[in-house]
Amino acid sequence: MPNLRRLGAQHEDRAAQHLLDMGYSLVARRVKTRSGEIDIIALDGETLVFVEVKFRERGIPEAALDATKERRFHAAVEEYLAKSGSADRPTRYDFIAVTPEAIRHYPGSFRG
Repeated sequence: MPNLRRLGAQHEDRAAQHLLDMGYSLVARRVKTRSGEIDIIALDGETLVFVEVKFRERGIPEAALDATKERRFHAAVEEYLAKSGSADRPTRYDFIAVTPEAIRHYPGSFRG
């Protein structure tokens, strides 16, 4: 049985490299809050980008993004913004779907 944490980290690494290749700067990874975890925080110019990453070996990673996950994601982001003093920065919420064959990046895919 594969180590799921290690597997998840490997695919988050792929997503982080994708962002770097697009010119983003990484701020933090695997940020844990009481409300949940933020996979990647990056800068796209002056915009602070919060990224949710989902991997699926088979199937569609996008299907894992449901209303409950989105609520937890937003709560974690709000908690991070309050603690970091970054609440006045422009923000965006992205989703990155990872499969063995591809990476699909959806900028602005969550409501802000």
